Amino acid sequence: MNSMIHQIPAFFNYYNLMLLLGGIWATILLTVIGCSAGFAIGSLIVLVRTARTMWLLPLKILLITYVEFFRRIPFLVILFMVLFGAQIIDPTISLFGIAAIAVCLLSTAYLSEIIRAGVESVQQPQIEAADTMNFGRWRTLRYVILPQAWRVLLPPATSFVIMFIKDTSLASQMGVTELMFTGKILANRGFSSFLVYGVILLCYFMVSYPLSRFAAWMENRLVTSKHKEPARIVRVDTGLAGFQPHD
Repeated sequence: MNSMIHQIPAFFNYYNLMLLLGGIWATILLTVIGCSAGFAIGSLIVLVRTARTMWLLPLKILLITYVEFFRRIPFLVILFMVLFGAQIIDPTISLFGIAAIAVCLLSTAYLSEIIRAGVESVQQPQIEAADTMNFGRWRTLRYVILPQAWRVLLPPATSFVIMFIKDTSLASQMGVTELMFTGKILANRGFSSFLVYGVILLCYFMVSYPLSRFAAWMENRLVTSKHKEPARIVRVDTGLAGFQPHD
């Protein structure tokens, strides 16, 4: 303990802090890349899987196989699968690029299922009512499905993003200089392991805790707006304006 206390001034010097900030930035960047691609591609997967067109059936089967496959294998296995596969295609690809591809594959599989659960939570009579009023697929999605699905998918999506921030530490096994690998570098410089990984723990907490609080605030706001939303009167043009019945 005395040795760790004496190491604190030397540990928090400019170069070590810059190294830690670089590791935090790499962790955040991997999370942003993975989750952004996961939401975008996952939404497209959900659109295809929920489509009623029969000619998309082979593509649906392929997408379902992809989602189930990548949700059933560990992230570390995906990392090494991408590592060996990418070296065959492009030997010059960086380790960070390999990790980015791996996180996109994983996040797309998980987030597509979260989005699909939110979309399917919308009651079927509401969708049928929108079809009856000739809303069309896109207008139904925009005005009926998404406003309700967003409240359902937000909590699990946020939990996944927070978990994903921690899972990016596995990229350190390939040598990607993210937050966990930064801790290994500092520990190899002779600093106390308790001091190093205690600081790494605090860094992960500082990254993930504000996100969890923001998600809780957004969830409460959505629930509050749902309860405060006034009832809307929907006017349907029946084409009988001015019609007078005859005796």
